[in-house]
Amino acid sequence: MVPKGWEKNSLDSLFEFKNGLNTEKEQYGNGYKFVNVMDVFRNDILTESKIIGRVQVTDKQLEGYQLKYGDVLFNRTSETFDEIAIAAIYLDNAIATFGGFVIRARPKGNQIDPAYSVFLFQSKSYRSQVVKLGQGAIRANIGQKDLARVCILVPPLAEQKKIAQILSTWDKAISVTEKLLANSQQQKKALMQQLLTGKKRLLDENGVRFSGDWGKFTLSHFGKCIRGVSYKPENICENESDNTIRLLRSTNIQNGELNDKDLIILPKKLVKPMQVLMDGDLAICMANGSKSLVGKSAPYKPNDADYTVGAFCALFRPLKSVSSSFVKFLFESNQYQSQLLVILAGSSINNLKGSDIESINIDAPLHYKEQQKIASVLSAADTEISTLEKKLACLKDEKKALMQQLLTGKRRVKVDEAVAV
Repeated sequence: MVPKGWEKNSLDSLFEFKNGLNTEKEQYGNGYKFVNVMDVFRNDILTESKIIGRVQVTDKQLEGYQLKYGDVLFNRTSETFDEIAIAAIYLDNAIATFGGFVIRARPKGNQIDPAYSVFLFQSKSYRSQVVKLGQGAIRANIGQKDLARVCILVPPLAEQKKIAQILSTWDKAISVTEKLLANSQQQKKALMQQLLTGKKRLLDENGVRFSGDWGKFTLSHFGKCIRGVSYKPENICENESDNTIRLLRSTNIQNGELNDKDLIILPKKLVKPMQVLMDGDLAICMANGSKSLVGKSAPYKPNDADYTVGAFCALFRPLKSVSSSFVKFLFESNQYQSQLLVILAGSSINNLKGSDIESINIDAPLHYKEQQKIASVLSAADTEISTLEKKLACLKDEKKALMQQLLTGKRRVKVDEAVAV
């Protein structure tokens, strides 16, 4: 249903399409800025300064392939259908051109406000149409004829401008939060580099700076690495009961946290008591097709069910004499990561042994209280990062919901006021 005062148009009635310029290798590196697929992927809004590559072109080529303010650029090809025909809007008057894997859509008139285009081509309706129109078995492709068939709802220009103004407010909030998050993550890295090497010593509960000696230890000084549970497909249970246990795999270790996606349920009798995760344990990915994931870890936080880990994982159980919170950060440290790379570089398969983990050398304070203080400061940094991540996710969800309402006309805006009705 078309909202009152709006129109439903195909893209070919609103835009002229043109494929980008194919050039020789010798032409790259100098000349005018040259938009490629990655520029489109990385930016909703493109300006000359955001474009990475350059190309030398003739005057005739420049005449045919120069970008203008308000041009829409789509990627023609992608590894997945979900990423086909992503759009970037060129909002600049500086000279730039575009490459052969990019399609340019130039507005035929002034029916579409460029600022509104930024959100129009992110809409659920547009994305669902182009994903269906994508072709190809190995890679997804889309052409001008396919894009031309896509239909969009077009509000009056004044309403477009108001919608763009409202959604831009969310974009600004998202951008500010992203920068705050990046800064917090960078500050944590700097803190870890100082605190986990002894370059910076903290104050104890009396306000006196810690001064005790540090030592070089293997991780075996801090705990024990226990390999996960081996099982057969026929061992898997369909339902949970008092006699089952949840099993975590390497895919459940994501960004330093454990998730409950696609859990395996096993009979408890297959699991040794030492393989049941306890408060303070770390789950570690020990084997994976991707070398970059091997050695990644996440702390276990008890809940209302028992958990274990699979054979491609291990758990690291800290000794009671050390701070388990401190041990968590040792597994994030540069010392750990750099030695892990050396171990994996010497192996033809991406598979760690428990002894590999336990033999990694770490500089650390001897005293529990200093370990705990370091963990406390770094945990506070983690909390700040987590808060910003949640805020960012919330803002993105709010924007997504608002776009669905505003770009379909389900929620209308007052053109003479900056208020949604």
